Amino acid sequence: MTVPSSDLIADVRAASRQMVREFGFLDKTIAGTDLSASAAHAVLEIGLTPGVTAKELAAKLKLEKSTVSRLLKSLQVRGEITQTRSETDARMFGLQLTGSGWKTFEKIDGFGNDQAMRALTNIQGGNARVIAESLTAYARALASPAEKAAQQAPVFDIVEGYQTGMIGDVAAMHARTHGVIVGMGPAFESVVSKAMAEFMQRIANPVNNSWSVVENGAVIGSISIDGEDLGNGLAHLRWFILSEKLRGKGLGKKLISKALEHCDNHGFDEIHLWTLKGLDAARALYERNGFQLVDEYIGDQWGKAVTEQKFVWKRP
Repeated sequence: MTVPSSDLIADVRAASRQMVREFGFLDKTIAGTDLSASAAHAVLEIGLTPGVTAKELAAKLKLEKSTVSRLLKSLQVRGEITQTRSETDARMFGLQLTGSGWKTFEKIDGFGNDQAMRALTNIQGGNARVIAESLTAYARALASPAEKAAQQAPVFDIVEGYQTGMIGDVAAMHARTHGVIVGMGPAFESVVSKAMAEFMQRIANPVNNSWSVVENGAVIGSISIDGEDLGNGLAHLRWFILSEKLRGKGLGKKLISKALEHCDNHGFDEIHLWTLKGLDAARALYERNGFQLVDEYIGDQWGKAVTEQKFVWKRP
């Protein structure tokens, strides 16, 4: 390990102080909003990881639980956030942005993007990439040993096509996740398994495909596009599901991106999906990717009356 010189340390500290000033962290409010720096960061993290818990947020922001509790209460009073019961653990509550919260998120996110764009535009040659990589490395080096261990956790890859055992794996995840809404029992899981088994016989058709996250041979996250069953040149997004352990890792966003890219490559003008009301984390991800709620109705096909929702994405 090379010990840095005192001059190098002084240079890094001076640059860090200037960045704090340039980012506006010394002001009472930040990013063109009337929020404090901690509140603005909370809105960003909740928007980037819908369903994050207060405990997870406290760890991410490096704040005491009591501080985060007061912060979340103030954001809730402002109408920026809401808390919903976890889809997989009724004892826990996930945090979601409201419509007003998403507007605030977009303002903060846009402010940061504009700052980065202006700064990087002023950097000559290929140094912008070097700076980005160096800042990432420096930020990681500042992390505590526990955080470094988390950063070194296994990176999950997304694989394409049918995976051995995925019908059972995906059906089981859906049953465990949605059982609190549709009711526990074999009905829902059986329907999912039967539909997936039929689709997998057609997956070789180029307009169809699946993308999965696999760990030790088991599928722990997946999404599929069925380009045939709806007809009329419509794509059907099906069986989007993630294991609890994948929360906050950006894999849901990556899976949806894979599905959207596939539909774009095959020229689909619309993508339809059906889901259950109450799956707020999934809904937030759909809406952030351009899907709009077009229908809502009560159905009892699962043996229990539940509110089903239809979302549609249309090519811009």
